[in-house]
Amino acid sequence: MANILVVDDELGIRDLLLEILNDEGHSVELAENASAARAARQNFPEPFDLILLDIWMPDTDGVTLLKEWSASGQLSMPVIMMSGHATIDTAVEATKIGAHAFLEKPITLQKLLKAVNEGLERNARQKAFRSAMPPAAALKLMGLPPGGTSTAATAASNQDEQGGGTQAAPMALARTPGPAAEQSFDLDMPLREARDVFEKAYFEFHLAQEMGSMTRVADKTGLERTHLYRKLKQLGVDLSRSKRVANA
Repeated sequence: MANILVVDDELGIRDLLLEILNDEGHSVELAENASAARAARQNFPEPFDLILLDIWMPDTDGVTLLKEWSASGQLSMPVIMMSGHATIDTAVEATKIGAHAFLEKPITLQKLLKAVNEGLERNARQKAFRSAMPPAAALKLMGLPPGGTSTAATAASNQDEQGGGTQAAPMALARTPGPAAEQSFDLDMPLREARDVFEKAYFEFHLAQEMGSMTRVADKTGLERTHLYRKLKQLGVDLSRSKRVANA
């Protein structure tokens, strides 16, 4: 059984997803907008295993909320985006930020369960990876110093004690191992070189996300395995390093 958060402003869709996911044996929390989603994550006793997030909502849209979670280190579980009006550009943007999948409404039962099961499998792999790490390495992966308290949280606590602030620091949750989803690139170079730099970072990120599995990386990036191997060799991606990270 998994703990799943469903965020959608349409009551009918929330109820339908609740019924389907409960039938699959999952525990489901519902939120009608971004504010309710933030509150649900803050008040739930443990991190959710997966989130189903609608894009078009009245207070804050789903893509903006996804960016917020990513920027604050709270994107520690797979997030499946949902929309009946989103464009391809919106779906691509959400994926770049860190969304696990995108479902177009009306959502078929088969596509929903496939996306949910794949997301939960990915979350289980990442949990197993983190639990196998030494405590110090796990803290580093979470962005925490050896003492276990993030710099941001410590600064916010000190500020509150001095009466300088009232907003609590974001939760510091475990991040996916490997390169960050958002990176900076030097654009002052020829297009071919810039493209190679980006593509290398892109594939290294997905190799880390999928713990060195070429099958899953090929599926995620939309490339045939043979083409993927050639591409990685051409870019100089160190496959042995990805395997060492996966087996660490």
